[in-house]
Amino acid sequence: MANHMAGAAINELVRVGHEELVGEIIRLENDLVTIQMYEEICIDIFSLTGITIGDPVLRTGKPLSIELGPGIMSNIFDELKSESCLNKNTQSKDERYCIQRPLAMISDYTKSIYIPRAINGPSLNRSTLWHFTPENRIQIGSHITGGDIFGIVPENQMIQHRLMLHPKAKGTVTYIASEGNYTLEDVILETELNGEKSEHTMVQIWPIRQMRPVTEKLVPNHPLLMGQRVLDSLFPCVQGGTIAIPNAFSCGKGAITQSLSKYSNSDAMVYVGCGERGNEMVEVLQDFPQLKMEVEGKEVSIMERTTLVANTTNMPVAVREASIYTGVTLSEYFRDMGYNVTLMADSTSRWVEALREISIGLAEMPGDSGYPAYLGTRLASFYDRAGHVRCLGNPEREGSVSIVGTVSPPGSDFTDPLAAITLSTVQVFWALDKKLAQRKHFPLVNWFISYSKYTHVLDDYYEKNFPEFVPLRMKCKEMLEEEKSLSDIVQLVGKSSLSETDKITLEIVRIIKEDFLQQNIFSSYDRQDDIY
Repeated sequence: MANHMAGAAINELVRVGHEELVGEIIRLENDLVTIQMYEEICIDIFSLTGITIGDPVLRTGKPLSIELGPGIMSNIFDELKSESCLNKNTQSKDERYCIQRPLAMISDYTKSIYIPRAINGPSLNRSTLWHFTPENRIQIGSHITGGDIFGIVPENQMIQHRLMLHPKAKGTVTYIASEGNYTLEDVILETELNGEKSEHTMVQIWPIRQMRPVTEKLVPNHPLLMGQRVLDSLFPCVQGGTIAIPNAFSCGKGAITQSLSKYSNSDAMVYVGCGERGNEMVEVLQDFPQLKMEVEGKEVSIMERTTLVANTTNMPVAVREASIYTGVTLSEYFRDMGYNVTLMADSTSRWVEALREISIGLAEMPGDSGYPAYLGTRLASFYDRAGHVRCLGNPEREGSVSIVGTVSPPGSDFTDPLAAITLSTVQVFWALDKKLAQRKHFPLVNWFISYSKYTHVLDDYYEKNFPEFVPLRMKCKEMLEEEKSLSDIVQLVGKSSLSETDKITLEIVRIIKEDFLQQNIFSSYDRQDDIY
């Protein structure tokens, strides 16, 4: 806690102690504030280091934000960063506070596997030269508003970075850079409004808890393909939809995650490891760069369209709580370029546990199972940031953010408040069944428990492109349900008591299970979904 903080705001970033550790104000009481730290503050009794009574607290006047610009893709970010950079709009020194430290930068700087406290550095590499090509329609004298695309930067083979004017900016163009190579700090656009000039670089700063504006939310109308037939056919999701996956131990969540990264029809992927155990996060960081996919006959790494946000269980709870918002803000940024983005949040359960710890620390009235009373509101506001939208600015374009959240209810109990609220919020539920693993059936998606509320939304798409698909899917589901009841009869009286028609039904369903719903990742024709 800190006093003499009159005028401070909730969620304002502050610098605490002589090491200038980053914290966030989470409660106000007159001039007394409660600060949640984003780094460890424990005192070393031998060297007497750490935060002590009487240490200074400096206000920044800004909320927690991240840097958005070329260099995000193929990067792996830690959860905390504070840096000083030049504010081009005011021509003065300005403090930026982000939770976006690139792990490669930290490793090169420290020459260690550990992350020290209070280490600062730019989120995006300031020395890299990016090839900038201005938009032909943007000329000196053109009027430009927030969201307008004024240039293109090729980030890699898969992502063309479309530079957009900050959503809150507008004016008349007085200068635009010619085609060439520039760093992130070079001024490439200058605008004037009411006699005041503003300079713009390739980088935007955006508060993570604030939704990026859009022109209009649209009805989703295109399927999000996963590369797994049981999901794409029986329980489809749309681009811009919301999905929940139970995160039970050894239930194949990792296989679904990798399939989503390799074979989905998304343009970009954002993976958030929220509160993951260290060994699990290491597996993700090692496996993802090695995964390959084919693009126009060429094999490229999936990291070309992926960015990872790494957060482990030993980090402060405030960092865990903020990691989810970091991932969804990165997703919205690429959505505003006109891309279809998928956010993988693993896991929302540990995110909610962080909310509970913060709530208990604030002595708030607990709800069911100790969760904060506003749990449902927080979850709904997070999933509400998914959707298919018409983006802000010109040229007109559409983009989407799909959110895939894993849930880890204690003892696989879906009456747990978090699981119950999640299932009432999302539109698709893919239930993983460990019994299928025991029968060597992969993927482990239980077709009796899983469901999708997007099936009717996609009917027009299927009727237009694949008119036979919807009747076949309905027939397949009917036969699977019928086989379940027939299996109960067989266990009681034996298969010989069934009619010939029922025996044929059992055989057809066996073929559906083994040849269609079951897939072998080591098979060249079976590893990817080719039904479309």
